[in-house]
Amino acid sequence: MTRVKRGTISMKRRRKVLKLAKGFRFGRSTKEIEAKIALIKAGAHAFAHRKDKKADKRRLWQVQINAAVRPFGLSYSKFIDALKKKNIIIDRKILADVAGNNPETFARFMKQVTA
Repeated sequence: MTRVKRGTISMKRRRKVLKLAKGFRFGRSTKEIEAKIALIKAGAHAFAHRKDKKADKRRLWQVQINAAVRPFGLSYSKFIDALKKKNIIIDRKILADVAGNNPETFARFMKQVTA
């Protein structure tokens, strides 16, 4: 029976793991087992934080809108309530962008809401 040498396959796998762990610190970038564990944990964190990123962005938009609305004498919640009552359908991302980049356009929104 001929012998099967698996050196190339195992080296490929080892190199792949270490390549993915490039940039990690200490033994995580040089030791195969530590690198494998670090990659699994990194993947779990990346998965969870992709979801968190969306919530973080929404929170940021809310703060930006609130800051833009305050000079007009309204709070964020009252502004959003007034938008809904006036049937103005615009999402927080666009509102925050308009508030930051086009204050005159945002002032027109405020005029519509307060009128």
